[in-house]
Amino acid sequence: MATMHEEVLSSLGPRIVDGSLAEGSTITLEWLGCEYAVSRTVAREVVQVLASMNLVESRRRTGIRIRPRTEWHSYDPAVVRWRLEGTQRSAHLQELSQLRAAVEPASAALAAERAGTEDGEELLRLAREMETTGAAGDLLAFLEHDVEFHRRLLHLSGNQMFAGLCDVVEEVLRGRTDHDLMPAHPKPEARRLHLQVAQAVAAGEPESAREAMTAICTEVLRATSDA
Repeated sequence: MATMHEEVLSSLGPRIVDGSLAEGSTITLEWLGCEYAVSRTVAREVVQVLASMNLVESRRRTGIRIRPRTEWHSYDPAVVRWRLEGTQRSAHLQELSQLRAAVEPASAALAAERAGTEDGEELLRLAREMETTGAAGDLLAFLEHDVEFHRRLLHLSGNQMFAGLCDVVEEVLRGRTDHDLMPAHPKPEARRLHLQVAQAVAAGEPESAREAMTAICTEVLRATSDA
């Protein structure tokens, strides 16, 4: 059960991100208290979280100002999630898919160079689970395996900057499912390509891993463009 703090944050954050509370506008703790019927303490805690994402800045005499979009922490998972819930979902999905296309093929190639035997076997297991659950149309189970597959691949790259995008990629994958942007049965070609990535990583074949992951990202880009 969500706390009052979480409920206010999950309402106010999206209002900032979708522009309902415009850039440059100001609010106050008193307004928050009245708007959401919460104490000043809860209002202050919410503002602190939003400030940590650079969505707002609080000044003693001028109130709480909504920061420009260009200053937001765009890689914060909550900001990603809120943007995917908004009216500009398709545009944001396109941005995120372009990010994945720039990073994940390189990550797969590095993983093929650096992964140990057990790492490769675990990636293969996840790819086979994706095949099973995808073919069965079990989207929720497929999603969990898909998330773990991509998180593990980013970590196996050995590049901490790539691994730092795990939460962003997870929000993208979950967002596509939550907003009904995934087919009822994940495409056989996509499932096959995930298995190819895992096989290439396990075999220590960087270019094959890069090629298969590029194909996955290209298909995602096409799907988001169509959406």
